[in-house]
Amino acid sequence: MGRFASTASLYEHLRPPYPGEFFRSVAEKLDLSERSGLIDLGTGPGLLAPGFAPYVGRIVGVDPEPAMLDAARRAAASAGHALTLIEGRVETLGPDIGSFDVVTIGRALHWMDREPTLARLDRLVARDGAILICASFSATDGGNPWLDGYNEVRRRWSPAKLWEEAGRGTRTHRDLPAFFRGSAFRPTELVTVETSHAVSLEDLTRRTLTYSSSSPEALGENAEAMLRNVREHLAPFSRDGVIAETIISTAQIVKR
Repeated sequence: MGRFASTASLYEHLRPPYPGEFFRSVAEKLDLSERSGLIDLGTGPGLLAPGFAPYVGRIVGVDPEPAMLDAARRAAASAGHALTLIEGRVETLGPDIGSFDVVTIGRALHWMDREPTLARLDRLVARDGAILICASFSATDGGNPWLDGYNEVRRRWSPAKLWEEAGRGTRTHRDLPAFFRGSAFRPTELVTVETSHAVSLEDLTRRTLTYSSSSPEALGENAEAMLRNVREHLAPFSRDGVIAETIISTAQIVKR
């Protein structure tokens, strides 16, 4: 069982969502059409792939975790979109899969082995195609006054090794020039969409369980204690059990 197996159903419902405006903006920027093919690497529960499905003709999702693929299958079916799903990793994809106009990667780049991933991307991305490194996260510019304390509670309860590993993942995502250095690819434009929504205090509390450093598997018998601490921290920021959240959704376009 993979390390995200215990978070699949939570991840599907509780991670910050990518809004429809984000998918429209990216599709317009890349001039996507029914002639376009897209492959989503590390597709997880289908946060990205179904959102792009209305803008392309062929879409494939790849993930090593069966539980995540099950969630992605449900998400695609619920949205009424056809989605081909492959259990595996980008490094092991066979050459018969062909090339794609767009390769999307959410918060998964740090789980991929750099050298074999770059070599595989060189074959996966069509001649004039693009890679999209995507993320959707709570705004860190003060728009979410509850966020710093929320993350501090998570840090206190997370095993130190896993918290540091999560930090390395964030650094990888932010330092894309370093990841693509020595390859044919370079980061170009950044698409950014800011939205706001209301999230229940309970859902925001349980979102902590979707992160590898504070997952049920990582915390074990401490999970409920951490959740209690998170609820206590969030309570003053809620009104009738609901908290306002500003979300930033980004797509870094990477091209040859």
